[in-house]
Amino acid sequence: MTAAPVVSVKDVRKAFGRGASAVFALDRVSLDVAPGEFVALLGASGCGKSTLLSLIAGLDEPSAGSIAVAGDGAALMPQEGGLFPWLTAGRNVELALRLRGMGRSERRTEAERLLGLVRLEGAYGKRPHELSGGMRQRVALARALAQQRQVLLMDEPFSALDAITRDALHTELVRLWEETGLAVVFVTHNVREAVRLGQRVVLLSSRPGRVLREWQVDLPQPRRIESEGVSRLAGEITEHLSAEIRRHASANGAGSSRTEEPLDVRR
Repeated sequence: MTAAPVVSVKDVRKAFGRGASAVFALDRVSLDVAPGEFVALLGASGCGKSTLLSLIAGLDEPSAGSIAVAGDGAALMPQEGGLFPWLTAGRNVELALRLRGMGRSERRTEAERLLGLVRLEGAYGKRPHELSGGMRQRVALARALAQQRQVLLMDEPFSALDAITRDALHTELVRLWEETGLAVVFVTHNVREAVRLGQRVVLLSSRPGRVLREWQVDLPQPRRIESEGVSRLAGEITEHLSAEIRRHASANGAGSSRTEEPLDVRR
């Protein structure tokens, strides 16, 4: 028997504005995420990836359709981490624990455990400005894990990092995903990153975002972003996306000076 999905998106539309001036970011999007599944959500800039993540997180409501998330909803890790600069790493993590109703003495112990889980032992008392970009993202990940949800939403969390740091965090994220059994929905515009991490890659069309195509990634973990299998599948996905970008540009006027940004296929 197939387990019930932990995320179920059914015929979702999202419009901003009203009447003739309304702009549709998403149109009839349907997507199910199984328990423990890692789904990479891919598309060009402006295709509605982050909008869909916000809807799943419950930060906004769809204009039409329905979204169901198992348990108490999903934990969200935003692109910039969202750490409070006046709090230490440990106190940032404790915010999520406090919202769960955990007592003060328990919070300290659990925050240190979670920081250890993301390989930041000894960082409890450090403030964000004392940490590298990669370390700050680890703190943000520990805070998301502290929410104890079945679903983790990640909105381009590594896009601002250098290639070496990003690669190291890819490895750590896969380790945590395998250890925790979380379902992950990972938004990115980097094709190789999507194939490096995901069990399934879902490609959205240009605005309004629709599910254009899906790929099952039948490559064993751990994967390397430069490996032959990752490169081959990333190339296939890029061809489909490039065709979609050309179609969208043509539909909106070949003479337009601004078109969708191409996807990043580099490391």
